[in-house]
Amino acid sequence: MNDRSARPGKPDGSPVAPEDIARRIALRSRQLGLTREELANRAGMSLRYLQHLEELGEGFDQASVLRLAAALQMPYGELLEGRTDLPPGQPPPGPHPALMKLTPQECWDRLSDHGIGRVAVSSGSSPAILPVNYLVDAHSIVYRTSRTGAAAAVEGTEVAFEADHVDESDSEGWSVLLVGTVEHIDDDSAARLAAQPGAEPWAAGIRDLWVRIVPTRVTGRLISTA
Repeated sequence: MNDRSARPGKPDGSPVAPEDIARRIALRSRQLGLTREELANRAGMSLRYLQHLEELGEGFDQASVLRLAAALQMPYGELLEGRTDLPPGQPPPGPHPALMKLTPQECWDRLSDHGIGRVAVSSGSSPAILPVNYLVDAHSIVYRTSRTGAAAAVEGTEVAFEADHVDESDSEGWSVLLVGTVEHIDDDSAARLAAQPGAEPWAAGIRDLWVRIVPTRVTGRLISTA
C-alpha cells in the first residue's frame, strides 16, 4: 500500500479517529453552504462513497482526505487533526456557573498595568472594533497607533474599550468594559509612557500617536464556578 492510499495518521504516528474527520467535514460543509452532492463533485468521488465516509465514519485513506481538504478549502492537517488556533470558549460551561458584577476597583485590578484589549471607535459611517496593546495610566487607558490608522480616534469623541481573560480549563473568565472620551497625549507624556513595559505595539509600522481614553463608566463581569 503506497502513501497516498495509506490510512491517515498524525505526524507522531498515532491514529486519527475517523468520526472526528467526518464531523469536521460536516461542519466545514455547512460553513461553505455545500450539499453532500456538491462536495462529492468537488472532491472527485462518488456521492455514495462520500456518504459512506460521513455516516459510517470509516474508510478514510490519505488520498480521500487530501481530495476532501482541497474541496473544502482547508489545509490537510486541519481536516485531519482539527484547528489549533480556535478562539476561547470551546469547552462546555463549568459546574454551577455564577455571573457576578465587578466593582470599578476590581475592574482596574484585572486590567493590570498593560495587556491587549479592543477599542470600539466610529470609523467613517460605520463602527470598528480593533485590537490594541494598552497601558493603564492614572485610571485611564492609553495606547499608541498610526495617525492615519482606524484606531486614531478623534479627540473629544466617545469610544469603548474592552479587555477580558478566559480560563479554558475551568470555564471561568472575566470581561471589563470601559466607556470614555478620547484625548491625544502630548510629547512629554508620550516619552514617559514609551519607556514603560508593554508600551511597544505588536503591530509593525510607525505608531507615533498616543491616545488616552478618560473613562466615564467602568463595568465588568466575572464568571466563576467556585
